Amino acid sequence: MTESECRASDWYQLGYRDGDTYGLRPRIDQYAYQCQAFGVQAQEPLYMAGWVDGYREYLIRMNGSECCGSR
Repeated sequence: MTESECRASDWYQLGYRDGDTYGLRPRIDQYAYQCQAFGVQAQEPLYMAGWVDGYREYLIRMNGSECCGSR
């Protein structure tokens, strides 16, 4: 991530995108490491909330059924 991306990130949306679009494992550690170099603290709780919601949508799309319990 660039410095401007670190500073302007919507951490919830970033997590949602990683979970929904790509079906990726959470990458918050990578983002935190990159942003730390710019003195920016990644917002892990927001990112993970977005990731859980996004990954749930990804699994529904891939498997055609609900998963992960209710919200």
